[in-house]
Amino acid sequence: MTDHHVTHSTFTLERLYPAPPARVFAAWADPAAKARWFAAAGGEHELDFRVGGREVNRGRHGDGPLLKFEAHYQDIVQDERIVYSATLHSEQTLATVSLTTVELFQDDGGTRLVLTEQGTYLDGHEDPAWREQGTAGWLAALDTELRR
Repeated sequence: MTDHHVTHSTFTLERLYPAPPARVFAAWADPAAKARWFAAAGGEHELDFRVGGREVNRGRHGDGPLLKFEAHYQDIVQDERIVYSATLHSEQTLATVSLTTVELFQDDGGTRLVLTEQGTYLDGHEDPAWREQGTAGWLAALDTELRR
C-alpha cells in the first residue's frame, strides 16, 4: 500500500522594494524581466500575463529531477494585485497545488509587497518549508532585478 497523505500550509512573506508599485508590477508582467528573476538558470520560461493566462517554468536544481511550475492567473489588478493558482510537478509526479496572492502597496516612495501562499503538499514530495525558502529566494532575486 502506498503512503498517501496531504499537508496543508499557509505562509506570508513581506518585502520592501525601492521602486514604485508600477515598476514592481511590471517585473511580474514583463516576460523578459520575469524570466531574469524567476526562471532557473538553463531552464525554460513562458509567460502569458493576463487573467486566464498561464506561466510555465521548467528547470532543475543541479542534478535533481526536472521540476515544472505551472500557474494560471485568476485575478490581476494593475499595479495592485496578482492572484494565481499553481501546480508543481517533479518529473511526472504532482507534488504541490497552491493559491498565491501578491499585493502591492505604496510605501514611502517604494513598494511593500505582501505575498500569501496557501499550499496543498501531496505525499511528502515537497515540504512547506522548502516552498517558503524558494519563494523567499525569488523575492530576493526580484529585489536584484529592481535594482538593475
